[in-house]
Amino acid sequence: MTGAFVEVRGVSKAFVGVQALDRVNLSVGRGQIHALLGENGAGKSTLIKILTGVHRPDEGEVLLEGVAKSFRTPRESIAAGIGVVHQERNLITRFSVAENITLEDPPTRLLMFDEAAAVVATRRWLDLLHLDIDPRTPVSRLSVAQVQLVEIAKALSLESRFLLLDEPTSSLTPHETGTLFAVLQRLAAEGVCILFVSHKLEEVFEFCTHVTVLRDGKNACESRELAGMTRADVVRLMIGRDEARFAAPATSVHATTPALELLHVATSLGHRDISLRAYHGEILGLYGLVGAGRSELARAIMGVAKITGGELRIEGEPAKIRDVTDAVRRYGIGYVSEDRKGEGLILAHDVASNITATVWHRLRRWLGFLSDRMQNNTAGPFVAALDIRTPSLAQRVGNLSGGNQQKVSVAKWLAASSKILIIDEPTVGIDIRSKAYLHDLILRLSREGAAVIVISSDMPELVALADRIAVLKGFAIVDTFDNSRDYGESSRRIMQAIHG
Repeated sequence: MTGAFVEVRGVSKAFVGVQALDRVNLSVGRGQIHALLGENGAGKSTLIKILTGVHRPDEGEVLLEGVAKSFRTPRESIAAGIGVVHQERNLITRFSVAENITLEDPPTRLLMFDEAAAVVATRRWLDLLHLDIDPRTPVSRLSVAQVQLVEIAKALSLESRFLLLDEPTSSLTPHETGTLFAVLQRLAAEGVCILFVSHKLEEVFEFCTHVTVLRDGKNACESRELAGMTRADVVRLMIGRDEARFAAPATSVHATTPALELLHVATSLGHRDISLRAYHGEILGLYGLVGAGRSELARAIMGVAKITGGELRIEGEPAKIRDVTDAVRRYGIGYVSEDRKGEGLILAHDVASNITATVWHRLRRWLGFLSDRMQNNTAGPFVAALDIRTPSLAQRVGNLSGGNQQKVSVAKWLAASSKILIIDEPTVGIDIRSKAYLHDLILRLSREGAAVIVISSDMPELVALADRIAVLKGFAIVDTFDNSRDYGESSRRIMQAIHG
């Protein structure tokens, strides 16, 4: 493409047992917001890692403004004007927000780190994203969505000429996403090239100008204009067939005793007067903007944080949950964390041991020891059912793509046969085919009698799934209503509760 700022020509990359990229081409011009699409394992993240110096291609070349480049380290790509937000967050958790954002070029005074100057510099980028946090806050104290926005702020602070964003909105609500894209559109107008990876096709069609689609490591579509293409066209390129659309049927719950009930609950994290009921056979959705307290409420239910007031009841009886083990073994509660890397998985362990981690105690009780065969027999059906792309059950989970890691995180709670299941951002980083399966699975679990609580920043997903929706703002519930599954009606009520 004439005038392209970045070109990828015939790039291939293989890992042990996997051909991740096979002669891939890509061309991104100045001022484009260019979507890079494909299913999990299609090669998108590998291509980004090649563009940013994390991996080197086995063959082919990368050109910047017509000049061939071979980045040996991420620092070399940064120096060339390339900024990136990886799918897996890369902030230093013990550092403050300001220290992370200014890490590449820290301000100094008398040869010492100048915290005051770093705070001032950081506020500029936080304000740009409407992120109201103190720059001196340690990253370890932030929610996953806040960490995501800080990652984006850090990338913006480099003032790169080519910005790569790998699933930047996966844990963001439409409100935060709109703020981000207003910034990206301004940068594009100033000539910045933006490569945007997302499984949210609604965002792609609203904000992107061009698209490249990968399927099984090859080009299914190369640098085409999105104008004139439909969602069906793009999905067909991604998965090789038409999309099966999901629509959950309405249900009515006749049970009188809630599976889980919160009565005027306060927590050590700041919740106040939370009253909430989740019934067997229904899906309860929790929605709120960044900092609303959704994930924090789940952590309090699981015993990670303390309930300081009010009462938690399970099956109508008062419950005192001391820790996660207590929640899982004594009360049958499962929790698919939004932070799969930090909380949901043991990245150094293999697929089988991660899936069976919630039932190790049960397997040991039966056999007296934990055998690989029993773990494989337990994990195998879930790997097949969720279509987890892995060379074997012995593969380290840390070597899987982000989407396949999410599937493993879900599978371990399915193995536990949880009666109450809290799923935080169930389809973050998940492709269209897998998302449809997970939606069907969540629906099936609820119809088979589980009480399912879904926390999602994807409003269309929540409206499609939930029987009832509770809206949180400022660590309090501001509205709870029966979901009509009419997106226009439900989304208006949600936003009215948040902004009203």
